[in-house]
Amino acid sequence: MTNPDSPVAADRRQDGADGADRWAGCPVEASRPAEADGRVDQAGRRPGTPVQRPDGSGGMERWAAAGPVPGRADPADPYPDGPDAAHRRPPGLDDVTVEALGKLSEALETVERVRGHLYSMHQLTGTADFQLDEAVSLFMQAGHTGFAERIERELIGRNVTPRHWTFQLVEEYDDGYYAEFKALEKAARDTLAQGRRHLYEAQLKERRRTKGRPGHEAR
Repeated sequence: MTNPDSPVAADRRQDGADGADRWAGCPVEASRPAEADGRVDQAGRRPGTPVQRPDGSGGMERWAAAGPVPGRADPADPYPDGPDAAHRRPPGLDDVTVEALGKLSEALETVERVRGHLYSMHQLTGTADFQLDEAVSLFMQAGHTGFAERIERELIGRNVTPRHWTFQLVEEYDDGYYAEFKALEKAARDTLAQGRRHLYEAQLKERRRTKGRPGHEAR
């Protein structure tokens, strides 16, 4: 329960709405003098000092001089309820270019999944090769030396493609196709969108979320 004497409890607007949620995550460090960390406003008040708003309601001052406070909107941010600066469209960037960059990034994400499958193939093939050792031993115990010898001679340590074990396939993929794909995607973002990522998705989030509802925050 909120302390009725606290600055947060004092933040009751005339319409009866409670403004306490605006200050969630912003503890007041009453144990230290303001001068100890320089967190005072231009009038010399320290964080947590009750003030009077123009409408007569009491509350806690925003500390522009102290910079952004975690859990509280930055008053210098012109888009407090939207994407952060890293996910806002640069001036002059048109819709089709945003969509094109989004599709290129989506293709890279697909390639990332392919790369993951390739590493799975690499590890699983190695696991199977070691499992053959046990199979050889069991065939030998059962008296089927012919199959044991064939497995040992023909399968264990065999290349999966001409001249290649799977680690060599992984290295060629990483150093060739994958590296070039990543470099081109980054070059497109750097040239056209100041290097910003996921602009299309950030724009989509703004269209689909319910603004002002918990769990639907922009950032």
